[in-house]
Order: sequence, then structure tokens, then C-alpha cells
Amino acid sequence: MDSPLSFNGRVVVVTGAGGGLGQAYSLAFAERGASVVVNDLGGDVRGVGKGSLAADKVVEEITKKGGKAVANYDSVEEGEKIVKTALDAFGRIDIVVNNAGILRDRSFGRINDEDWDIIHRIHLRGSFQVTRAAWDHMKKQNFGRIIMTSSSSGLYGNFGQANYSAAKLGLLGLANTLAIEGKKNNIHCNTIAPVAVSRLTQGIVPEDILKVMQPDYVAPLVLWLCHESCDENGGLFEVGGGWIGKLRWERTLGAIVKQRNQPVSPEAVKANWKKICDFENASKPQGAQDTFGTIIEGLRKIDSDGEVSPNHTSHLASSTTTSEFGGAIGHKFPPTFSAYTELETILYALGVGASIKEPKDFKFIYEGSSDFSCLPTFGVIIAQKALMNEGLTEIPGLSVNIAKMLHGEQYLELYKPLPRAGKFKSEAVLVDILEKGPGLLLLLDVYSYYEKELICYNQFSIFAIGSGGRSGKRTSDKVKGAVAIPSRPPDVVLTDTTSLNQAALYRLSGDWNPVHIDPNFAGAVGFDKPILHGLCTFGFCARHILQQFADNDVSRFKAIKVRFSKPVYSGQTLQIEMWKEGDRIHFQTKVQETGDIVISDAYVDLAPALAILAEIPSEGGELQSTIVFKEIGHLLKDVGHQMVKKVNAVFEWHITKGGNTAVKWTTDLKNGTGKVYEGPAKDSADVTIILSDEDFMNIALGKLDPQKAFFSGKLKARGNIMMGLKLQSIFKAYAKL
Repeated sequence: MDSPLSFNGRVVVVTGAGGGLGQAYSLAFAERGASVVVNDLGGDVRGVGKGSLAADKVVEEITKKGGKAVANYDSVEEGEKIVKTALDAFGRIDIVVNNAGILRDRSFGRINDEDWDIIHRIHLRGSFQVTRAAWDHMKKQNFGRIIMTSSSSGLYGNFGQANYSAAKLGLLGLANTLAIEGKKNNIHCNTIAPVAVSRLTQGIVPEDILKVMQPDYVAPLVLWLCHESCDENGGLFEVGGGWIGKLRWERTLGAIVKQRNQPVSPEAVKANWKKICDFENASKPQGAQDTFGTIIEGLRKIDSDGEVSPNHTSHLASSTTTSEFGGAIGHKFPPTFSAYTELETILYALGVGASIKEPKDFKFIYEGSSDFSCLPTFGVIIAQKALMNEGLTEIPGLSVNIAKMLHGEQYLELYKPLPRAGKFKSEAVLVDILEKGPGLLLLLDVYSYYEKELICYNQFSIFAIGSGGRSGKRTSDKVKGAVAIPSRPPDVVLTDTTSLNQAALYRLSGDWNPVHIDPNFAGAVGFDKPILHGLCTFGFCARHILQQFADNDVSRFKAIKVRFSKPVYSGQTLQIEMWKEGDRIHFQTKVQETGDIVISDAYVDLAPALAILAEIPSEGGELQSTIVFKEIGHLLKDVGHQMVKKVNAVFEWHITKGGNTAVKWTTDLKNGTGKVYEGPAKDSADVTIILSDEDFMNIALGKLDPQKAFFSGKLKARGNIMMGLKLQSIFKAYAKL
């Protein structure tokens, strides 16, 4: 047996504790060391009258047994006074059991305003008042346990109890929200629906059943849910007679109530009714985000070609309509300018999971790496600025709520590798608007230029929820469509665990939406806690595919398309499933802990490896430095033996143009009579040097001192840097053009 659960040092408030369930809870807590505030107004079952006798008797029973308890006679509508009693007597408040209640049973047609209002004031508002009074104290001490008392009437309804059942189900909704908001401060809130002997059950439950429905059978569940070792939060339990069961919502898979090229109508609902109500293979939604995600996924599945019929309820409605968004389509956003340095390049790589633990990631997180590169998916960071600063809310002829926008899909295409640092100009345009049931799909194209050259193109597909229903167009030839994954097992499956700080780190790349960092904001929009940026998951996946199929060669990366399906939480493990078909890598991503697909129907297009290699000589041939290396090669035929003896080192050169490595050369002044060849060192290099073609020429011509170039950052080196000092004599003596 485990050691007994102790409540030593804890302070408990039990409302409605003068008898029945409340009395049982108070005695049980006190017996296990808790200090108890026994609250009871002392009125009758209808809430009439007041007195001190009921609470005093329970306190007397506790103190006679050596326990600690004080009485409180205030109504739960004065929650501050009840909690003040706990603070004055015991100095803190740890646990609140909302148990107080009355009855005013009448059939619905006979309920008057007074009967309705008083039930809600005592049950729902009273629980709110007591809990609110304790809430800040629980937050400050980073601990709290709260019990809401619902009932079977609230869960299932009961004749003559419309007022009571409405208030009791309201308590469940209140508890669910408190469970979300309190979680970060170790405040747990659970709901029970007890069946036990009390003043409220007299005359409702048969006497022979009441004999076995004693409050003592309910108290153990309440104590366990309130113990510091219990992790349960947001749970709902029915309890009575020694039996306890947990309840949860269940939802059918549902149906898309639409036929191809037909309006959505009541007839369509009728035709799908059996499927709508079929609980076979039902799902178990865990929160509002599950419902939201299911609706969005349904919108995506409506017709494989993306066509959605007009949402008119009349069977006479025409399915041929004209777009109402002509004024918005084609809207150009003001150009945006963004500059980034190697710092932002590295910060982004870390934000999408690059790590020093993986040697192949080194080129993305260390600016001194011989082939330091910018991850291709950094292209979305350059582009997204064009859509921020409330630009989406200022589109003429279009009214959308930015709080109800969802990033649905993303396409990125690169025409050249991104430079390690640079200044970009981005131009964005709203190319089309599609009707998607209750929402709109906005297609936004962003073109980003580096020194007047188009480097990358993005298409953002944004759902504007609640802005639909205008009979807009359904399809567009502007869409960069997603592609279904192959119907065979994946060729490669990789996993990568995100850090608990992943969203906090990624947001430093420019997406400051508080839903990714602020628990209160995330809770307000339906998430249990802050979610990871979809584009962070996007970057995680692309990084793995680039490493797996292109050996981290950024010049091979051409394009990526993804569809965001469900959110990811920081700390979860991503499982990336990949299929190779030619130079297209299909993939989908799941959260390993839940099995949920979070990125679907996605692909990465790579340039063929041979095509890239074939381009290197011609690209290198255009560089001025090529002439120098060839000249040094010729001179080594005459003086190579002397130079090897003098230098005794292998140098690998990375010559850059436009911020990217254009060509690699090796000068071997260590072996034989020395040699110069294009490409990386065949054996390990003693020194690797990175500099631009222009700076290389200036050094060769004596216009730039190598040491000054190093300290100014124009020349970067790794390895035995002191060897580099011998190069100056080589240039001076032999590199004559």
C-alpha cells in the first residue's frame, strides 16, 4: 500500500458544509491534517433563512477529534468574506470545494424569474465568487485545487429542473476554462457529478437507493483530486455508491454535407444524416482546437479540385455566381525592405532545430564554417514582413478579423541560394480570394529581390474564418496546389524532438504573435497552451529533407509546398515520413506522441545533383580568381619543390560571389612538388579560407593586406590560421598577372 495521502499544512474551504456531502468532505480533510473553513449559510433547501448551527456542529466535531476548523456563515455570493475567513484564521488558501446549493424545482412552463435567478446565483455565480476570491492567492503560491459540483441533471437533463440543470452544466464550462488558465500556475480544476444522500436528493431518489448512496463514498474522490500529487486537471467524474467513472466528449466522424456542383441545402443534410449521427469510429476531442481543426480539414477536402458550392439553403439557388471581391483581388501591399546579417541567419537555423549536436548542421550555425550557408526556408522570413503590420486588415473591399486567420498552406520557391547576409525588397499582392464555406481563402504572392534580382517567391494561403458566405469563386489557377503522398510505406522516417523553448526561440526570427508565447492569449483562442509556429515545423521538415537527400547542399533546394493540418506544441516530437520520387521528395509530418498529422500533402523539389556539379566549372570560370589559381598552378611546375619545403600546408579556398560560395580551390603545398586543383581538398586541409572573388584579387594584386582583411571580416579562416601568414609571400613572388 502507498503511504496515506496527507493534507498537513493545507487550508481548505468547503461551501455548503453544514451537512451531507460538504460535511463529509470537511471531516475527511481535517482527519488528514488540513485546516478547514466550514461554510454554510444555514438556510433551508430552497435558500430561505440563515443560521450558524449547521456549520458550528461540523466545526465542533472536527475540533473534538483534534482537527483544525473554523466556521463561516456567509452566502457564497459573498465569496471574498469566505476566503478572508481562511486567510485570517490560517494565513493561506489552497483548496476550494464548491458544494453549496439549493433547489427550486418547477416544470419549465412554471419557472418564474426568481426561481431561475436564485439557482444561478447560488450554484454558478456563487462558485465563481468564491473561486475568484481564492484565485490570485493560489497563483502567487503556485498551487491550487478547485472542485466544481455538477450533477446528472446538468449532464443529461431532468424533468422539473431546467434552472438547476442549466446552472450545473454551466459549472462544467467554468471548470474547463479554469483548468486551462490555471495550469501554468499549478492550479487544477475538476468537476464531479455526485449521487449521494443530501437535502437536495430527498424526495427525488428512492429511499432504498439512498441507503447505499452515502456521502462518505464521494469524499475519497474529492480528496484525491485535491491532493498535490494528483495531476488530473479538467476532468469530469460521476461518483456514487463506491463507483467512480470519468466522462469525456465523443464526436462522430461527421460528414461533408455537399454534393459536387450542388448547393449545400437541408436536403443535403438529410441525405447525410445517418453518417452525421454514426458513432462508429468516433473521435474523442480534447479541446476547442480539435473542433476548429476538424472544420478546417473538412473545408480542404470539399472536392478534390477545391470547388465549393454556394452556401444557399434554397434548392432553387443558382450555383453560378460572380465574385464580389474584384476590388480586393490584385491589391498590392506597400513594398517592404528587410536586411539580415549572419546573426539572423544563425538565429533562424537554431529556431528550426539546427544543433551543434549534429555535425552536418555546423554550416548553418557557425559563420566561420568553410561553407557557411543560409537555410533555404529562411525565404519565408524575408517574405512574411510584407504581410505584417495589419496590412491584411487594410485590403480595400475586404473585411477580415485578424484574430480569426489561420495559416493554411505555404509554398516557397528559390531561384538562387539565399546569401549568408543581405538586403531584400519584397513586393506582395493579393492574387485571388476563394470561398471556402464559412471562410475565405486568401492567396498572397510575395516576390523578394536581392540587388534587383528575384531570389525567391512565396505563396501564403490564409484562411479568414467567418468572412465567407458571399458566393465567391471556388477555384483558381493561381493556387500552388498540394500533392497527395504516395500510397506506399515511406522510404525514410526521421524523428526530431522540439525544445520546450522552441517557439520562444523561433519567434525571434520575426513572428511575434502572442499565441506562440503567452498562455493566456493561447487559451483565449482555444489552445491548452502556446503553440509552435507552423512555419517552424515547416523549417524543421525542410532541414531534414535537405540533409537526407541533398547532403545539406543549399544550391539543390528548389521549392517546398506544405499544408498545415494541426498545431504542434513545443517539446513534442516530430515524425517526418518521406517518399522519394525522382527529384521530388513527398512528405508528411506527425506528432509522435499523439499520431496527429500536422503537415500533410507536402513536397520538396530538389535540383539534380549532376546538374549542379555541371554548372560549377562554368560558374567558376567567370571568376577573376580562376586566373590566379591557374597561374599559381603553372608556376608550381618550376618552384613547387621549394614552395612545399617552405610552406608545408594544404589550403582550401571558398571563393564567394553575391554572398554564396561560387567555387572551391585547393592549393596543396605539402605533398610532392605541390599542385593546384579545383574542388575541395582530397585529404584534410590545414587551413580553409573564405573570401569574395573581388577581395581575393585585391590581395593577389597587393591592394589588400591579408591580415587587415581577416580582422575586418572580409577574410574568414579556420584551422591552423597562422599558416595563412605564409600566403602573402606566395602572392608577392609568384602571382603576377
